[in-house]
Amino acid sequence: MTQYLPPNLLALFAPRDPLNYLPPLDRPQHYRTLPYTGVAQFLGEFEDPKDTPVVAKVESRDERRERRNKERQEQAAYKLEQDLAMWDPHDNPNATSDPFNTLFVARIDYDTTEAKLRREFETYGPIRTVRIVHDKRNGRPRGYAFIEYEHDRDMHTAYKHAEGKKIDGRRVLVDAERARTIKNWRPRRLGGGLGSTRRGPPEQNARSGRDRSRDRDRDRDRDRSARRSRSRGGGRDRDRDRDRDRDRNRDRDRNRDRDRDRDRRDHHRGRNADRHGRSRSRDRRNGDPTPSLDY
Repeated sequence: MTQYLPPNLLALFAPRDPLNYLPPLDRPQHYRTLPYTGVAQFLGEFEDPKDTPVVAKVESRDERRERRNKERQEQAAYKLEQDLAMWDPHDNPNATSDPFNTLFVARIDYDTTEAKLRREFETYGPIRTVRIVHDKRNGRPRGYAFIEYEHDRDMHTAYKHAEGKKIDGRRVLVDAERARTIKNWRPRRLGGGLGSTRRGPPEQNARSGRDRSRDRDRDRDRDRSARRSRSRGGGRDRDRDRDRDRDRNRDRDRNRDRDRDRDRRDHHRGRNADRHGRSRSRDRRNGDPTPSLDY
């Protein structure tokens, strides 16, 4: 096909001129390529392993966090042991005189006074002393108190009936004093108590029967409220269906009345037409060509 191309296009496909040959340059000795050899001659240049410095290990973020958590746990365990060694409930000058007549009241509002507690709990029996526990550092109330009754039966009555009593907007928790009545008892701040302890994660903490019963009551109340809401919703649906049926019946009655009125008008119209027809026929029989209008 190239034979049909014009000369100006054939010139584009013409080969170039060959390159001129140039003899190789005579390079100096130090520029010449050395033959390949092994590394045996360089072994003496390597460093002795004994003289190699120890590589410094850098602590990662996770390792640092784990180390700090372990140090805090060790410090907390050491402090807990010291507090347990120093804690003696029988050597407390502010404690009540009879531990078996003493009621423990927790979750108290910080503004609640001893007089208010006395008024609220005197309904179960005569009270000997009421003592609200305060912080030794700043003197603020810690939210719990000890109430000593005159008789142990009054304390048991308050223990049974005062649970969840609302005082100053907060529902209190009551219990018998356990520090001086139960052997090896420890308060919650020292890793004991009836509720969740403070030893570790939630799966390692112990839960009391009171907490479990409270959870069951909460679940029962939630189920009851859910059933009530469903029943209320069903009642609304029934009321809506009842209103819809009432509207349907009202429309049916309205249509029935409309049909009755139409039939009555048609009947009256037919009676008038028959009366006019009979009057016209009577006029024709009498020889009066003019029809009579009877309205």
